[in-house]
Amino acid sequence: MSTQDAPGQARVLFVDDEEPLRHAVQQGLELCGHATTCFATARQAEAQLSRGLYGVLVTDIKMPDMDGLALLRRALEIDPALPVVLVTGHGDVPLAVEAMRAGAYDFIEKPFDTSHLASVVARALQTRRLVLENRVLRQELEESGVGLEARLVGRSAAMEKLRGQVEALAETDADVLVVGETGVGKEVVARALHDFGDRAKGPFVAINCGALPHEIIESELFGHVTGAFTGAQKARKGKLEFADGGTVLLDEIESMPLDLQVKLLRAIETRSIERLGSNTPVPLDLRFIAASKADLAEACRAGRFREDLYYRLNVVSLTIPPLRERREDLPLLFHHLAREARARYRREIPELDGTLLAALTAHDWPGNVRELRNAADRFVLGLDEVVPGLNVAVAAGPGEGPLSERMEAVEKSILEAELRRHKGSLKATYEALGLSRKTLYDKLQRHGLKRDDFVESEGE
Repeated sequence: MSTQDAPGQARVLFVDDEEPLRHAVQQGLELCGHATTCFATARQAEAQLSRGLYGVLVTDIKMPDMDGLALLRRALEIDPALPVVLVTGHGDVPLAVEAMRAGAYDFIEKPFDTSHLASVVARALQTRRLVLENRVLRQELEESGVGLEARLVGRSAAMEKLRGQVEALAETDADVLVVGETGVGKEVVARALHDFGDRAKGPFVAINCGALPHEIIESELFGHVTGAFTGAQKARKGKLEFADGGTVLLDEIESMPLDLQVKLLRAIETRSIERLGSNTPVPLDLRFIAASKADLAEACRAGRFREDLYYRLNVVSLTIPPLRERREDLPLLFHHLAREARARYRREIPELDGTLLAALTAHDWPGNVRELRNAADRFVLGLDEVVPGLNVAVAAGPGEGPLSERMEAVEKSILEAELRRHKGSLKATYEALGLSRKTLYDKLQRHGLKRDDFVESEGE
């Protein structure tokens, strides 16, 4: 199910024992675009409730036989995430507040304007839609627990393409250059190339070229013989030799010293090495995967990277997109990382509500998957500020007031953040939020937001 497609036809179930009110509400809600079914008794509405219902239940509190509070309890037994809006008389407001603490979505007092009810219903349906989509995501994760889909998580076109490339290359011995920003999962891609090919029987050795001190990196890569340098009391295999029969990942390849790049180029071309202090070649059966967060072509032009090594590594190049370019993958990926966190911490995964999901998709994630993994850990551990900088405005909302007002404040803060991030571009904003142009315009008007207040440069 696409996060931009509603899970079926939305429904409003309206329950009241007064026939004229039922007729007026049905007409008013349907004029506002909400398909509405009315019931004279709570028992009739109860029969329509289900865990898969894409809808909202609106019920009067005081009714004969089974009252609205009993229907609320029954609805929450069927599905604790089903939104229930209570219709109250003036004297029933304290009772309705208690019901909200027990799980009701909101309440509205008689007499009420149908347009106000329609606004409450619209927010409830949006929340319900996100709940149902989250459940589908969980199911998809359960069904895709093995294979590349479990390693390279996402349904965006970019991730589909990446999985196809990895699948095609895994069975070959082609050397690969993996490019992407910090934290996008370059090592995950490298391990997938290794694990889903014939080399899975051999070792996978990851070397962070930026973490090894200059004075020992040559010995770490190529090994040494006894007496090769002061302190070399016995011979030692290097990491390239240790990876014989398998795959070596040269992470942060852009950090490798220039003088060592010459020896690496020769090792790649001849598939052999010479230990430090020895003239005897050691043949290797090895696949090289290099990873870089830098533009190696630019590094070559600046004299920081050897051009011949770059062209040797760049036979096949895989580019991993940052999370901000595949926001549609965020809910599924967050669920995946939360499941991993559940296993590590032996905690249950809390329910992912609509406000947190909106915050996830609004954030830029400069640290990419690594940063998102930290957020999933905080979420499973029950810590504050799951999404950096948005714990007050998004995760919790304003500290006081009815739930409907808090939800409105949350939505406004997300719209402001997206407009600011896109410098007032309406097209970029509604695409990032998965909205239609008209829906965004309606929301901006409702919250009193103006595009011009966020424009920093010409053009939309």
